[in-house]
Amino acid sequence: MFATVAASAAERRARRPGDDLVDPADVVMDRAVTFDTAPEAVWPWLVQLGKHRAGWYLPRRVERFLPAGRRATRQIQPRWQHLQAGDIIPDYGGRHEIFRVDRIHAPDSIVYTSRRGRTDLSWSITLEPESVTPARTRVHFRLRMAPVKHRWLATTAGEFFDALTIAGAAAGLTERLHDARPPTA
Repeated sequence: MFATVAASAAERRARRPGDDLVDPADVVMDRAVTFDTAPEAVWPWLVQLGKHRAGWYLPRRVERFLPAGRRATRQIQPRWQHLQAGDIIPDYGGRHEIFRVDRIHAPDSIVYTSRRGRTDLSWSITLEPESVTPARTRVHFRLRMAPVKHRWLATTAGEFFDALTIAGAAAGLTERLHDARPPTA
């Protein structure tokens, strides 16, 4: 049901857009997932992510337990395809929590920033065509935070929650990408 979202050691060492925004970081969480489609097909889905936008993609098996109004869209929505630096996206982390688009470089990366109490964070999403099969896309998710008062909590419970949410979103996005493909003859 859920996708594997483990980033390789090389992926964790690689510099990503937005790494300079929270540097040094007390906690860094890296996830990566491969989709069986080109970056150009994945990009529109990632641009429209967010609360009061397309939602947070989850698989049908999970979404059926959510009220209809809380389920993520299953289509590309043109109204959410114009994301730009400075845009504010409400976040599921709390009633008043937001992400601000710090940078966007279509169709390669989006970098968000936020502040949670005293902690600054950056969240980058980077798309790369696979080197062996360019029709497949590797998507990297990196969350950087500092200062973090309780690092042990962030690196245990936080890591678990991050892996679970990214895995759920990856599984839901995989379904949507599959459903969006034209039928083969």
